[in-house]
Amino acid sequence: MKLRSALVLAFAACLPSTASAHKAWLQPSQTVIAGNNPWITVDAAVSNDLFYFNHVPIRLDNLVITAPDGSTAVPQNPATGKYRSVFDVELKQQGTYRIATVNSGLFASWEENGQRKRWRGNAASFETEVPKEAQGLEVSQSQGRVETFVTNGSPNDTALQPTGSGIELVPVTHPNDLFAGERATFRMLVDGQPAAGLEFEVTRGGTRYRNAQDEIKVTTDTNGEFSVTWPQAGMYWLETGTQDDKTSLPQAKQRRLSYVVTLEVLPQ
Repeated sequence: MKLRSALVLAFAACLPSTASAHKAWLQPSQTVIAGNNPWITVDAAVSNDLFYFNHVPIRLDNLVITAPDGSTAVPQNPATGKYRSVFDVELKQQGTYRIATVNSGLFASWEENGQRKRWRGNAASFETEVPKEAQGLEVSQSQGRVETFVTNGSPNDTALQPTGSGIELVPVTHPNDLFAGERATFRMLVDGQPAAGLEFEVTRGGTRYRNAQDEIKVTTDTNGEFSVTWPQAGMYWLETGTQDDKTSLPQAKQRRLSYVVTLEVLPQ
C-alpha cells in the first residue's frame, strides 16, 4: 500500500501545475553556506501555498543527492509526516550539491466487465498487474524531477551535469549565485537536447500572504534558454511541463514530462 501511494503521488507530481493548484517542492533551510561539514535541512511537500506544507508530503523513495564530486550522498534523519517529509544533508564536500526527487511511472486504463479500470505503477508491476489482452487499453508514461541546489563554499558544476533523461536544467547562471535585480539565464534540455517552447511559471514564495500570485511567465527560446530578472529576494518556485510520444514502454502512446526547481534569490 505504501508503494502504491508513493506511485500515485509521483504520477500526480508529474502533471503540470496548470491542471491543479497543488505545487510540489523541495525547500532547503539555506542554499549558500560555508564551513567545515555544515548541515542543512530540507522540507519536501506538495501544497496549495508556497512554501507551506498543507496538503501531502513528497515521499523520499526516489530522493537522489548528488555531491560536488559527482558521488551520491546519503540523507540523514529522513522522516515523513502527515504534510511533509524532512531530511538533513551533511555538506562534507566543498562545492555544489544537487538534491532531487526523480519520479517515473505509468498510468493505464481499460474496460473490464463493462466498467473502466484504472491502474498506476511502474514497468515491472505493469507486466503482472495489467491484463495483456485488456479491452480498450490506454497507457501513458510520466517522468518528473523536483529539485534544488545547495553550495558549500565555492560553487562548482560537476553535480549539475545532465543525465540525458527527461526535462533537466543546465545553468548558464549558477543556481546559487542569484541576486535581486539581476538577470539569470538557464538552459533546458529534454533527453539531453535543447528544448524550445517550454513555458515556465516563476513564483516567489509567501503566496499565502498576498492576494496575487505575481507569477512571471517565460518561454525557452530556440536554444532552450530563458532568462529571469528577479524582482526581489526570496525563495522562488519554477515549474514547466510538456508531453511527447517518446515512451520507453511499447504499450504507452504518450509521455508526460515535468520539472520543478526551488531557487533562493539573495538581496544585493
